[in-house]
Amino acid sequence: MKKNLIVSILVLCLCMGTLVGCANSGEPQSIGNNAAGTDGEQAAGRESLSIVCTVFPQYDWVREILGDREKASGNAELTLLLDNGVDLHSYQPTAEDIARIATCDLFIYVGGESDGWVADALAEATNKDMKVINMMEVLGDGIKEEEVVEGMEAEEEEGEEGEEAEAEYDEHVWLSLKNAEVICKAISGALSEIDTENKALYEKNLAAYTGKLEALDEDYQKAVDGAARTTLLFGDRFPFRYLVDNYGLDYYAAFVGCSAETEASFETIVFLAGKTDELSLPAVCVLESSDQSIAKTIINNTKNKGQKILVMDSMQSVTSEDVAKGATYLSIMEENLEVLKEALN
Repeated sequence: MKKNLIVSILVLCLCMGTLVGCANSGEPQSIGNNAAGTDGEQAAGRESLSIVCTVFPQYDWVREILGDREKASGNAELTLLLDNGVDLHSYQPTAEDIARIATCDLFIYVGGESDGWVADALAEATNKDMKVINMMEVLGDGIKEEEVVEGMEAEEEEGEEGEEAEAEYDEHVWLSLKNAEVICKAISGALSEIDTENKALYEKNLAAYTGKLEALDEDYQKAVDGAARTTLLFGDRFPFRYLVDNYGLDYYAAFVGCSAETEASFETIVFLAGKTDELSLPAVCVLESSDQSIAKTIINNTKNKGQKILVMDSMQSVTSEDVAKGATYLSIMEENLEVLKEALN
């Protein structure tokens, strides 16, 4: 609620400075399961494009689909909002962020509970032709509810007594290569509607990139098929629900993927240590931003105390520096595959 209030105030301040421009603006066009049709007002060939993405996977997918158009100086302005290591669950937009969204040609966001601020930002968009991609809407029935598995620390529910809790959905949809294919298709479709002159380029780039996603998906399946084990154990939050479901893996973890908890109970530690022993697991996994304290405590409570701590990257903390060094969605998923192989063998 506090996050939405802050955004509302920022939006109000922005609107006071752009009141005249807003007078003629219409509603941005949201793209769900099917890309919205062109409205006849899109330019056949755009001199420049402004695209705003909230998280790194979207940003990298757009780069791949733009291809040469993105590389051409001044041809496309591509903005990654979460580029300083702040993850999706704690991000709050600045006035500058909201201003960028208000005027962009294409805005892409995840669409989960952490994006509650988006509605207020889009309500004041000054670009009436803006396309909007909500990734969770694009995936439709493919999104999954958060689940509490055996031994996991239960979340404290907020709300009035007797009030039925709303379903919470796992926001980390990008950690499925199959989901990535679906979302990339939506991105290509939106870009083709905005910039019809380059539609063939976007479709060509989409086909090439989809081939790479499919090849890596096959590598994951082969690794799982040949693995000695089928269970991962995380001494951390677990945002990899989409990935493990794709390949029929089981998991145990300290917290659900979107949890704000950082302290695991004695019962959770003992349970996870017991499972590590029971299943003879060679490693306890953590996320890229973990201090590893829970994983170390789990290992210290096992019988042999010799398990490794392995890091899987959820791409929630990718920085602009990482991007400059060459980080890509595929390179990170390839690194995760190597970690997965070690954890299962």
